[in-house]
Parts: sequence; C-alpha cells; structure tokens
Amino acid sequence: MLEGAKLVAAGVATIALAGSAVGIGSIFASLIDAVARNPSLAKQLFGYAILGFALTEAIALFAPMMAFLISSVFRSRTPIKEILCLDSQYSLPVIDRLKESCPFIMKIIMRIGSVFR
Repeated sequence: MLEGAKLVAAGVATIALAGSAVGIGSIFASLIDAVARNPSLAKQLFGYAILGFALTEAIALFAPMMAFLISSVFRSRTPIKEILCLDSQYSLPVIDRLKESCPFIMKIIMRIGSVFR
C-alpha cells in the first residue's frame, strides 16, 4: 500500500507541469499583446519575456525532479551513505570533491539522510 501511495504522490507531483505550461503561454500571450500596442518596445519586451520564460521553466524542472525523488530514492531502504558512496571504497569523483571542498554541505546531506532511515 505504501508503494502505491508513493506512485500516486509522484504522479501528483507532475501536475506542476500543467501550471508551468499555462504560465509560459500567458507570458508569450502578454508579449504579443504588448508588442501590438507599442511596437517600438519590442526588443526590450522580448528580453523580459525570455526572462519570465526561463524562470517559469526552472520551476517546471522541479516537478519531474520531485517525482523522481518520490518514486525512486524514497522507495529504497538503502542508507543515504551508501547511495552517495560515502562509506564504500568505490566513490564517485564528484562526491570526493564535495567532501574536500564543502564539508558543510556534506553535513547537511548526512542530516537529511538520517531523517529517512
């Protein structure tokens, strides 16, 4: 039953993609309307529209990320130390660099991992 609830939660997490699609459509509809009213500001308005598009699309990328986390990472009973190769002899180069350069971030990751045990 718990697995089914996690899959439903992952599906619900992707509903944000519909909201971002509406937001992007609204941004470019407003751009067309504004350029039709004042064509001399088209270049400046296009820059603002691209900025709005980028921010809206960034929010849209969080939905699949959350769906992946809910369906994959939280499903396993593997401790976060093993997922990140922190205790094993085979470690990823990125994790090694993170251990050396950002010990504070590694402490945060370990605290988050202890919550899900």
